[in-house]
Formats: sequence, C-alpha cells, structure tokens
Amino acid sequence: MTGENTLFSATAPLAVRMRPRSIDEVVGQSHLLGVNSPLRKLAETGGATGVSVILWGPPGTGKTTIAQVIAQSSGRHFVELSAVSAGVKDVREVMESTLSRISDGGSPTLLFLDEIHRFTKAQQDALLPGVENGWVTLVAATTENPSFSVITPLLSRSLLLTLRSLANDDIVALVKRAVVAPEGLAKSVTVDDDALASIVRLSSGDARRALTTLEASANVVGVGGIITSNTVATTSDRALLRYDRAGDEHYDVISAFIKSVRGSDADSAIHYLARMVEAGEDARFIARRLIILASEDIGVADPSCLTIAVAAAEAVQLIGMPEGRIPLAEATIHLALAPKSNSVIRAIDSAIRDIRSGVFEPVPKHLRDAHYPGAATLGHGQGYIFPHDIAGGVAAQRYRDGDAPVYFSPGGHGREQELAERLARIRAILRGD
Repeated sequence: MTGENTLFSATAPLAVRMRPRSIDEVVGQSHLLGVNSPLRKLAETGGATGVSVILWGPPGTGKTTIAQVIAQSSGRHFVELSAVSAGVKDVREVMESTLSRISDGGSPTLLFLDEIHRFTKAQQDALLPGVENGWVTLVAATTENPSFSVITPLLSRSLLLTLRSLANDDIVALVKRAVVAPEGLAKSVTVDDDALASIVRLSSGDARRALTTLEASANVVGVGGIITSNTVATTSDRALLRYDRAGDEHYDVISAFIKSVRGSDADSAIHYLARMVEAGEDARFIARRLIILASEDIGVADPSCLTIAVAAAEAVQLIGMPEGRIPLAEATIHLALAPKSNSVIRAIDSAIRDIRSGVFEPVPKHLRDAHYPGAATLGHGQGYIFPHDIAGGVAAQRYRDGDAPVYFSPGGHGREQELAERLARIRAILRGD
C-alpha cells in the first residue's frame, strides 16, 4: 500500500524502534540477565571494566541490542564495527581514538563487533592489545561456534555467553508490546489470535523476523485494520530456517540426520533431510554421508544399501536439485529401514589397530607371488591349494602364520544371520576341522 494507509513508511523499521532502552526491557535470555550477572554488572553506571564478552547465538536473539543497552546504561562511548566491512586498519583506529579519549578524561569505550567469526586471525589479533589492557570493553557477536572461529587468546580473555532462540511466549510478549507502544504501531492496528500464532510460528524464535512480519502485515491492512492469519500469509510464505552451511547448524543437522537413519527412524531422517534441502545444503555432501553410513552402520547386513546410496549420489550429479531431493529421500528411507550392523567398520578398524601396534608377520611362503624367475627356488607358492579345485570352493589351508585374531564378527540382523552360519562353516574348513 502507499499513501496515508502505509504505516511509518518514512521512519526507522519497527524492529529498530522497538529495541530496548534498558537491560530490564530485553526479552528472553533470562539465564544471562539475572541479578549480579556479568551483563548486568557491565550495564551498571561505572560498572565492570576490563571485561570483554562474546555473545554467541542465532540471529534475532538480541546480541546487538544487549551491546547497545550496556553502552547506554553504563555511560560508555559506543563504537560499532561489522566484520563484513571492517579491517585491521579500522580496529587500530578505534584503539587509537580510545586511548586519546582516555587521556582526555573521556568516557570508556564499548566496542561492539558484529559477526566476529568473519574476522581473520590477523584481524582478531589486532583486538588483543585493547582487550588485554582494558582500553575497550569488547562485546563481540557471532552466530557460529566461537571455538571454531575465534582465536584462543581472545577466547581466553573474554566471557563466552550463549544466547538462546526466543521462546514462543517471548515472541508473543514482544509483538503485543510493539502493537501498543507509542514508538511501535501505537494501537494503529489489531492483531487477532490466529495471526499472532502465525507470526510466532514464522519467526522461529527470531525477534527481528517477528517484528518485520508484523510491520509488513500492518502495512498491508493499513491504519485501523485487523491483521489476520491470511494477512500474515501474504507477507511471508515460509518460516525462517536457521542454517549456516559453515556453522553449528550444518554440523548439528547432519549429525541428527545420520543418527536418525542409524536409529531406524525414517520420519525424523526425512525431517532433517528436508531441513538441509531447504537451507541449500550441498546435495553431494548429503549423498557422501549416506554412502559412508551404508558401509559403516549397515554393511553386509544389507549390501544393497551401498548400491542405493551410490546410485543416489550419481542421480544427484546427473539431475541436480531440486529433483535430486527425491533419490536422496529414497536412499534415506531405504537405509533407515534396513537392518543395522557395524561389523564392517569394527573389523577394519580392529585390523588397523593391530597393524599400527606391530601385530603382523611375514606373508606365508605358499601365498607369496610365484610368477617371477627364481621364486620357485625360494619356495614361493609351493603347497598353495587352488580353492576352485576343491569341492565347495574352500580349501583347508592357512592364510596367516601364527595365532591369527578374528576381526569380523557378524551380528544377528538381516543377512548377517545367514553370514554368521556360513562363516562358522568356512572357518572350520580353513582350520582343517
């Protein structure tokens, strides 16, 4: 809509207007904002100095807001840098201006660094002098696990605080407050219960997303209008999916996917597959993990699973996405419902451990290559029994000298039950029993 029916078209976005002015107005994160918590201490006038903080959490959970509130409440000079655009030069300029401000008796500086995970090691190193000497109070924000993206010296000098996605009740309170607040929509619209539930569902715990959806819906109905679930549907056709292909969600969702297939829960496996597909995950990565799983968690209990997993990977290469989701789903369901066994990986890993420990001996002479001149004089190949010349195709002969350990122990699931019986007969023949 345009003209007088468009709300606040010339003002800041609703999500910006509704940012808290004090620590008590922050919605959610009660586990970090209790009495005498580090964040409250930082927010006090003349509060804790020399304490830096790394805020780790999903988008829309209040990382920027908390930094601004701390600066405003404590009287600190607020400086904001984004790791997307800032470099070492910008960091050094902040440090120099901070030292100048301190020498002139000015207020301490709070440096808010958004998306610190995008900073290189050299850029993060540039922060260390200011943090170590307490020139600045650093509040850094990241959506990725700092253990993987922040250098150890900076981590050891900072408090790592984990923010959580806002609960549904938090989003409800935030939306209701935005509807009535003078700086918000000032009671210009009404939101019915179904619309409120839709906004909460679409937000996925992201306050900014909830307020953006509310504002867009308000602009659709205009001043005096009623926002319904249909109104909300016209402004957003899908929930916000949190998934960073280089961050925690990438690892957590693929982990849950693999564990669901291993646990034979086809429905959960398809759910996690859908999350990865919708987030734009590399389909080849998913296919590779299915191939690994087919051997590691199913193996000879159902050998067809490896064939199907490889076929799914080839299909993805041939047809691409989004059609590739179908063979991936087929392989996922087949593998989830297959009998499970880890006997294959146990066998190879056990043998590798022995090799690394020096548990091996020379190859028996009768098994050695006998196709070169002089091999016969060394006794190579002598006494070897050709299995195809034996009834049943299994000869009574040793393939390792000494007391050879057993590596492969089939379980009782799927085809392995049959293999266990066959293996027992073969081992008895090999021993000459």
